[in-house]
Amino acid sequence: GALARVSVVVIGLNHRTAPLDLLERMTVGDGQLPKALHDLCTREHLSEALVLSTCNRTEVYAVAERFHGAYSDIRGFLADFSFLPPEEFSDHLYVHYDSAAAAHLLSVTAGLDSAVLGESEIQGQVKLAWERARDEGAAGPALNLLLRHALEAGKRARTETGIARNIASVSQAAVAMADERLGGLPGKTVLVLGAGEMGEGMAVALAGAGVADVLVANRTPARAGELAARIGGRSVPLLEVPDRLAEVDLLLTSTGSRAPMLERADIGPVMARRASQPLLVVDIAVPRDVDPAVAEVDGVTLLDMDDLRSFAAAGVAERRREVTAVEAILNDELERYVDATSARAVAPMIVALRERAESVRTSELDRFRARYDELDPRQLDLVEAVTRGIVAKLLHQPTVVLKDAAGSPRGDRLVAALRELFEIET
Repeated sequence: GALARVSVVVIGLNHRTAPLDLLERMTVGDGQLPKALHDLCTREHLSEALVLSTCNRTEVYAVAERFHGAYSDIRGFLADFSFLPPEEFSDHLYVHYDSAAAAHLLSVTAGLDSAVLGESEIQGQVKLAWERARDEGAAGPALNLLLRHALEAGKRARTETGIARNIASVSQAAVAMADERLGGLPGKTVLVLGAGEMGEGMAVALAGAGVADVLVANRTPARAGELAARIGGRSVPLLEVPDRLAEVDLLLTSTGSRAPMLERADIGPVMARRASQPLLVVDIAVPRDVDPAVAEVDGVTLLDMDDLRSFAAAGVAERRREVTAVEAILNDELERYVDATSARAVAPMIVALRERAESVRTSELDRFRARYDELDPRQLDLVEAVTRGIVAKLLHQPTVVLKDAAGSPRGDRLVAALRELFEIET
């Protein structure tokens, strides 16, 4: 039969295709990854899987022999995970496969698909997603090859172009946006809630912005203590957050919590103690840390990822000029990836064909072994060399043609023909 093509597919939703509340429902937290990866890999049509979930997107990369089976498996996973029926999110999904899936991941890793163009945090997030998938045995040879190329492309994009100049991360953008809203950060006091990667990014950016005082609160106090020490701030216990909110100018929050950390009911009493002193809250967590109803409380300005996107879009003009240079690098890396996958597709057939020919050669030589006694060592070597040479010459052209056609429908047909003509099982 014809060769079953193993394809890489990506199915996902992002800040461009889905509203924030749907993105929140689809976010796969770090702690949920092992279960999610296991769930994907035990579905019928998927042999490898990787989940990339960030504040801008949730995407499933998978390896499948049949595209439609893979699509329904992944859609089923997303429905089970988010407790939503497929018809509520299907319209927000995008789907790419084979080289288009690879092109998409390369573009994501280079920061071209982010809310903050060229942001560098995504490189680390892709790397972590890959590590998790490998730890769980969910990423195999096909995804490993793709991820190596994607990370290389992302690295090249950032070192060889100016795409990451100025504001290059979501956390830097959050601090810059707060700076703009407050008319400058110097002399202000800030509370950072969450000491993960984003919280750390914000705290470091604040330290560079000349704020008077940075307080750090986190679910694991040790992390808060380490981060506060690094930036010359102070750590505060989570229980003290409401009290501290009564005295800071700005709250920056990005925890990995699945439920809101701050409800509207928590903020009323805080504002009463502030005596009409306004409070700016910047929430870049997905799912959100701060209940959107908090924005209705007098004196509170609440900004979330949607606000950050419009803020970031404004400062992006000079980096947009770098996109063409980045795209050239991505095309180059994509070509290298496609070459590598094509070679992988025909390599087993070339090896099998050579093994078949070699076994015919040696078994023919064995048939005449009884008559070898008449030959001296020099003549034996000659027989060996001539028979090897004939086999190599015969296989040279088919090998060249196969390699050239690799990865195309013609290549698939040639592999299928060889399998039938030479009775090869690969």
